[in-house]
Amino acid sequence: MLSLTLSSLRLKVKRSQTVTVYLAASVAVMTFVVYLSALHNGFTVWDDDLYVVANPHIRSLNLEFFKWAFSDFYAGYWSPLTWISHALDYAIWGLNPLGHHLTNIILHAANTFAAVLLVIRLVEAWKGTNTNVRPEPLPMQTVLISGGVVGLLFGLHPLHVESVVWVAERKDLLCALFFLLSIIMYTNYIAVVSVGTAAKSTCSRLFNKHYLLSVGFFILALLSKPMAVSLPAVLIILDWDPFDRIQSFKAFLAAIIEKIPFIVFSFISSLLTILAAKTGEALTPIEFTTLPTRLLVGSKSLMEYMWKIIWPLNLSPFYSYPKNVSILSFEYLSIIVLVIGITAFCSVIAKKQKLWLAVWVYYIVTLMPVLGIVRVGLQSMADRFVYLPSLGPFLIVGLTVAWIARKVSVTSRINILMKPLGATVAIVVLVSISYLTMKQISLWKDDIKLWSYAIDNDPAGGAAVCYNNRGTAYGKRGQFDKAIVDLDKAIVLYPDYADAYSNRGIVYSKIGLLDSAIESFNHAVALKPNAADGYSNRGVAYAMTGQYDRALQDYNHAIASNQNYAVAYYNRGKLFLNTGQKELAFTDFQKACNLGYGNACQALQD
Repeated sequence: MLSLTLSSLRLKVKRSQTVTVYLAASVAVMTFVVYLSALHNGFTVWDDDLYVVANPHIRSLNLEFFKWAFSDFYAGYWSPLTWISHALDYAIWGLNPLGHHLTNIILHAANTFAAVLLVIRLVEAWKGTNTNVRPEPLPMQTVLISGGVVGLLFGLHPLHVESVVWVAERKDLLCALFFLLSIIMYTNYIAVVSVGTAAKSTCSRLFNKHYLLSVGFFILALLSKPMAVSLPAVLIILDWDPFDRIQSFKAFLAAIIEKIPFIVFSFISSLLTILAAKTGEALTPIEFTTLPTRLLVGSKSLMEYMWKIIWPLNLSPFYSYPKNVSILSFEYLSIIVLVIGITAFCSVIAKKQKLWLAVWVYYIVTLMPVLGIVRVGLQSMADRFVYLPSLGPFLIVGLTVAWIARKVSVTSRINILMKPLGATVAIVVLVSISYLTMKQISLWKDDIKLWSYAIDNDPAGGAAVCYNNRGTAYGKRGQFDKAIVDLDKAIVLYPDYADAYSNRGIVYSKIGLLDSAIESFNHAVALKPNAADGYSNRGVAYAMTGQYDRALQDYNHAIASNQNYAVAYYNRGKLFLNTGQKELAFTDFQKACNLGYGNACQALQD
């Protein structure tokens, strides 16, 4: 009899697991299909050029490349796994954007699959109350509905379009994949600990294979994007709810000790991130933005993201940093009151229901690295930043829908009426968010359209970054007059914008206004004295005017700033060739070719 009962239980568990996998796969396939339109998109001028199109380092998968990927702070980031991913794409697809977009879509579908599996596991573990008498597990129908709703929202929400269709945001997708896998492995570890090794020491439990896999996936997440540093805190939140492992201060300390490997790797990643940002001059000086201002803007971003999750309209690739920020204004005072109010509400009801506080803290913790407390760049927020944090609010929606479905199903009379209504509402919502997502995908097909839209939707009248990007796009299309107008506007909005000066110099060079080009490059070099591209670009302008000594000096300076800057070697090689120094030219072409610069390899053949 006992044998039959155990066999029946195993069969039931196996069927449940099969249904879960089918559900996750169905949602992932639906996500993949909706994003297929992104295969028609090209590369954007915003970082796609820097990361892929003009990145000579990803052109070969050799020892030199892997050394560069792990040791260089290219573009102000330390993301070796992301560079390896781009290099693999280049090896397969070259510079055909279709292949690069396809990889992003596959990764997003995989993330959606993992999100469904994770949510189902968490909901299965969630008991709903904080009483001494633990209630029965939630019905399987409730669990599956919760997982399906969260998966559909995660996969199809328009707020996630930027992370998927922007090739340069490959790091977001890779980071999320390993972040989710790490948590899934941690849930396996918790299952083993709770039933078989609870009496063992913490040290012995840390050698559990699921725990080690969780740490391993976490490291891969950090190698993709440093935003994963929040994972140790997320695991502690899960220990509190739904795993219910933290019921005393002693248990809390034990949970922290258990996370020491995660914490150590987070600390190392944070140091590397700060060093990389300083090297790339991405950090905005603190004196320009005071701590109170950054805290107020960060609080506003918390609420803005929440609103965009609820009402995903007027999404933009760039949100300007606000001006005239003051806690005395109604806008920011109300935001502070709202944040404090939500926190207080969640804390009060945590005595009976932990879920709300757990989700709220998860939302804040996962957004913390990008709330601008340490300000990076000119934006106040970005759609891509909420890729993982959105799982918290989505979980609340999923559980709410499942709760409503459960309540309706217990009353047969209401059930008859509500089933078709519920199905209709679900279809309308699904079609609506899919439509908005496809519309947002189409916006990224064209740089001019994208940045014109961003300028029109910027309440400050257009950010410098938007004008710079549209001006660069105009320049690539040969619409030089429009390019100069936009780049001038970018400089007016942000007089210390080195990239805008550099891009304007490139446009001036193309139309033969070399003196104006040199003047623009002078500004770029003065603002970014360690940027190799500024010196190399100015060197080209000097060479075009016949000022070879100055050109050589700039090329040397560019190479001294970045010894792996292939373009500078190539430009210096051309200068040597034009001045009859063929051996030196050959050496520079060879170096540039070894760094993956195709033009240099062609020059060697010629």
